[in-house]
Amino acid sequence: MRRSCEANPGLGRDPEGRRYERAIARIDSTHAEDPNRDVVDGAAQPRELVYARRMTDMLDRFAPGAPEPVRLAVRCQHIRRWEIPRASYPATPAGYKEWRARLLVLHAEAASGILREAGYEESVVSRVSKLLRKEGIKRDEEVQLLEDVAALVFLEHYLSEFARQHEGYSEAKLLDILSKTLRKMSPGGRRAAADLINPPPEVASLLTRAVNRES
Repeated sequence: MRRSCEANPGLGRDPEGRRYERAIARIDSTHAEDPNRDVVDGAAQPRELVYARRMTDMLDRFAPGAPEPVRLAVRCQHIRRWEIPRASYPATPAGYKEWRARLLVLHAEAASGILREAGYEESVVSRVSKLLRKEGIKRDEEVQLLEDVAALVFLEHYLSEFARQHEGYSEAKLLDILSKTLRKMSPGGRRAAADLINPPPEVASLLTRAVNRES
């Protein structure tokens, strides 16, 4: 992460990037507590640590000059997510919305504590919290950037798994879900979705159709 820190002009008060490095280390240490595991390159790894690294990688590809609060929020997008499983809320649209709303609060609170411990001032803590709560999406460019990155990570790494888990869905239903995801993205995000480096081959055609439909 040192290269990205040094390239970021937002580190004027911390020229060596030490608080950023402390924050990332503590964030990743928290992600490593996730009891769920995903197999990556033949090794089982904490699911949310894998996700966080994919988020940062996507940000570096999509918006390498992103400011530091965005970089921190990207790394914290799912922090402590496993503590509130989807099954703890009703399997209804209302239950899903309630679950998502509670997660946003959890992520913001967990990130705020880590950033304070790492030495960040309240203005940065407040900004990262706002980003994680997705306040002002479609109006705030940085909130939208976080949403774009999350959507791109889903499309590149998790769409295939989602399709397998919902194999009972018709192609039209999956296409509709993809279209709804793309509508949440900025025009630049949708263009990036069309140019993903390695879309899952089993869903590549479906993704292309959805992008064309929403362009």
